[in-house]
Amino acid sequence: MIQFDNSYLRDLPGTYLRQAPDQAPAPALVVLNAALAAELGVEIDDPVGWFSGAVVPEGAEPAALAYAGHQFGGFSPSLGDGRAHLLGEFLGPDGRRWDLQLKGSGRTPFSRGGDGKAALGPMLREYLISEAMAALGIPTTRSLAVVTTGEQVLREAGPLPGAVVARVAASHIRVGTFQFFHARGEVDKLRALLDYTIARHYPGVEGALGLFDAVIAAQARSIAQWMGVGFIHGVMNTDNMALSGETIDYGPCAFMEAYAPGTVFSSIDRQGRYAYANQPLILGWNLARLAECLLPFFDADAERAVDLANARLGGIAAIYRAEWIGVMRAKLGLLGENVGDGALADDFLQAVQGVDWTLAFRRLAGAVENEAALLPLFEDTTALKAWLPRWRARLRPDAGAALLAANPAVVPRNHLVEAALEAATAGDLAPFHALLAQIRDPFGAEAGREAFTLPAPKGFGAYVTYCGT
Repeated sequence: MIQFDNSYLRDLPGTYLRQAPDQAPAPALVVLNAALAAELGVEIDDPVGWFSGAVVPEGAEPAALAYAGHQFGGFSPSLGDGRAHLLGEFLGPDGRRWDLQLKGSGRTPFSRGGDGKAALGPMLREYLISEAMAALGIPTTRSLAVVTTGEQVLREAGPLPGAVVARVAASHIRVGTFQFFHARGEVDKLRALLDYTIARHYPGVEGALGLFDAVIAAQARSIAQWMGVGFIHGVMNTDNMALSGETIDYGPCAFMEAYAPGTVFSSIDRQGRYAYANQPLILGWNLARLAECLLPFFDADAERAVDLANARLGGIAAIYRAEWIGVMRAKLGLLGENVGDGALADDFLQAVQGVDWTLAFRRLAGAVENEAALLPLFEDTTALKAWLPRWRARLRPDAGAALLAANPAVVPRNHLVEAALEAATAGDLAPFHALLAQIRDPFGAEAGREAFTLPAPKGFGAYVTYCGT
């Protein structure tokens, strides 16, 4: 069983609406993350019932959380959980507090005309990509299970099998959560939310400025890690940015193959707002929206509060750059720290334009002594050959092993993800489980699993992702 202790509902009245999930007519278990359940110290007595909405576990208090958000730059004052239900919270063996939420579990008062449901493919995508991110060491929500509901949901592609994903998160407090109450002028609820967020996520910090500094640091670190593995979130709206620093809401996300800063996969990102290279910029934009909500708590003097906010916002680029250089030092196998490391990383990125991101970094391990395996990735090796001597001069003594430990051989390749999801939708889970096993071991040797390490074949075409709603 799960010992629920639902502090958010208890401590923050007026920030949610109680709402039971829909009862699935004929639920069936698709995948259960037994390793995660064991890690979190929870016993899943009835995975089909609990995670389909058919049975509410003892102690759970299902609710839909309120939040607002800027979606592609436009503000929506009332979004909220339109197809998700927070079942409650529990404490892990280490005392950390976790949310357990169902997604695709039915309509709520925040559904805004939607059906509240989800199709199997997008729920398995969230399970797969979040497991990949966890294996890569990137802060992320996790998926505990996926259950089919026994009903069909209607999407542009036609009727598809309905499904629910059970998600575990450090919390579901978003930038948009603060925006919801700021937009309504509900200062008392903002204060309560501020105090709760500090106590839950950053108990060592002092006040709103301390929280803001901590969130800047956490998000800069996470997004630098995204950039290191070529991850593109696809929908970095303020309601999809968690104050915990975890990656949340895996919709039209994907991993970049050929390096191109302007890479976009999402069908709804027509202007490229959330392109690969824009993600650090959106980090600053989203945090500026959080600062607007926290201004009354930065300082009683409004002008001084704005000055304090602007000083911190002005420093985000440097904080992110330092985190990114740290990621690049590891990915390049560099010894210690040197003032020229940022330029060295920048120059490598110039050299690998159009080259497969994952393979280019992975094959640096062999290039420590011989670049024979690296060069064939490049049509023009001129810039690379000029760069290699500078790089070798900065390498740590154990660079070969360090590079293999820092650069994955396997990421969720787009053609393999699509093949796995299409097969699963048709009733064949074997490709999904095969891919899942590989992405859980991203840094292992390539031998025997070469098919999972290579980019899409040339005939695959341009890749487009969809949000799944």
